[in-house]
Amino acid sequence: MHVAAAAGIRATLRDTWRVLLKELSAFGVVGAINFALDVALFQFMYVVIGADALVAKIVSTSITTTTAYFMHRHWSFAHRERTGIRREYPIFFLVNALTLALSLVMIGVVRYPLGQTSVLVLQLTNIASIAIGTVIRFLAYKRWVFPPRT
Repeated sequence: MHVAAAAGIRATLRDTWRVLLKELSAFGVVGAINFALDVALFQFMYVVIGADALVAKIVSTSITTTTAYFMHRHWSFAHRERTGIRREYPIFFLVNALTLALSLVMIGVVRYPLGQTSVLVLQLTNIASIAIGTVIRFLAYKRWVFPPRT
């Protein structure tokens, strides 16, 4: 009986790690694609168009939020419960809005009170805010947006 129980535990752990590895790797690929898109859009809006840094961030994040939702829904978390776009997207959007707010605070503090106008400094702040937001989003997506199958 102990051998069967141990084999069952090993199989459960192996399956759990396999799923987590799949989620993390797909999340990473989707994140990399949308990271590149976000950085490029931010750079284009701020440097080429001359938009305010905060406006550039709002535009870049709004576009990448939608592309990321569909990529995550159909790839990263495709094996999880499908609760419908009417439920998932508003929660997904809210999580991204909160991480956008964090990004705006970070960029706003660097740009205005600290007086930084350097494209490099603002882009590094943008990248740091994306990194922090990525951890928050992964945990929130797993918990609230794409819940496990019941």
